[in-house]
Amino acid sequence: MDLDQKSTRTLNYFVPQMVTISKSGILQLSVLVLFILGGFYALYIQIVDGHIVTGMRDNVVWGLYIANFIFFIGISYAGALISGILHLLRVEWRHPIIRIAEIITIISTIIGPAYILLCMGRLDRLHHLALYGRIQSPIIWDVLAISTYLIGSIIFLYLATIRDLAALRDYPFKSKWRHTLYKFFAVNFNGNSKQNRYLERGLDIMSAIIIPLAVLVHSVLAWIFGMTLRPGWHSTIFAPYFVVAAVFSGTGVLIIALWVFRKYYHLESYITKIHFNYLGIILMILGALYAYFTFSEYLTSWYGSETWEMEVLYKLFDPNGYWWWFFFAAIVGVVVPILVILIPQFRSINSITAVSVIAVFALWVKRYLIIIPTLETPLLPLQDMRPEYIHYTPTAIEWLLTFAGVAMFCFLFFLFSKFLPIVSVVKGEEGTNYAELRKTVMQRIIKRT
Repeated sequence: MDLDQKSTRTLNYFVPQMVTISKSGILQLSVLVLFILGGFYALYIQIVDGHIVTGMRDNVVWGLYIANFIFFIGISYAGALISGILHLLRVEWRHPIIRIAEIITIISTIIGPAYILLCMGRLDRLHHLALYGRIQSPIIWDVLAISTYLIGSIIFLYLATIRDLAALRDYPFKSKWRHTLYKFFAVNFNGNSKQNRYLERGLDIMSAIIIPLAVLVHSVLAWIFGMTLRPGWHSTIFAPYFVVAAVFSGTGVLIIALWVFRKYYHLESYITKIHFNYLGIILMILGALYAYFTFSEYLTSWYGSETWEMEVLYKLFDPNGYWWWFFFAAIVGVVVPILVILIPQFRSINSITAVSVIAVFALWVKRYLIIIPTLETPLLPLQDMRPEYIHYTPTAIEWLLTFAGVAMFCFLFFLFSKFLPIVSVVKGEEGTNYAELRKTVMQRIIKRT
């Protein structure tokens, strides 16, 4: 496959980083592996002893695992939406960031559902979902939606990397296994005009599919909560609320990933301040939308003054309860990113990354607050009023498995960067210029009027 000088230079820059690992990289990988092994140990303890080793009981049947599930599934949608929309609109600055967004989508969609399995007491009955699942159940909708979404995301990422796979196939690697692997996945792609045309058409189709699919999947997840009569869950705005929160947190994770890879691989000439500025503006807009939905949610619950709903609100606003969690999730995690990004003097690569970290942590806390206070508020009085049956406190086992999931996310990201360049090397034919097309259409409309 013939490459231009810029693509060849980019490929020659990334290949040495793909085939070698620095001493600091080995140390970081060792730390990640230790966390992952700790997670396997915690999983073994939980399987042997049962859920008694967790903080979940008959009343609070969901806990840290479900919060992690919603969080990981949420951040995956931002990658799909951002990469799909930027591809369809042919945004020029998308090239250095679009692959990182696609990788976030796939890895998060793989790790997220694993936390659902940790909530199940009988993993040996997992196949009953396929054999006896009822299509009327929102749980089955979620399984079907996430499976379809994962398959679509993998196809989209594969199509987007075929050109780089072909370039790597023709690169003189010393490792024979790399050449064999790249040759298999490149599927005889040589970059002629016909192949490029079909490939761009396939990417356009997958982008058009993956965008509404991402919205649909998180809407289905929100309906699992919204279709119950639990306080704090039974809300008509939960679907758009979940979608906005997911893209908000996912954009923050994307900014953090860009900062890490920019520092780790010295990509200052590829990932520049303009990428952080544009993504920061997106983060600010999403933060404002998220603040609006948050205000609407709590305002309507408070104004209705329903006894059961008010009990949950009292817990959220109680200084001895969840007030500080709520303050961080609903106020600090939203207001600080908006103010820092809104004021140009504060807007820098490091500041945008810092507020992204705050936003991501705030959104994880918000997922926790969605689950726990509601389950700690039963409709009927409990016969057994022991504190451990009413209140939920995560155990060391749950925290170990939580950190193991985060470590696995970073570990898989690192492995992928050793298989493919983290930035697209070969650019395809842009095809339709949608910006010019919109400009032409507007000119015709103005002439007619």
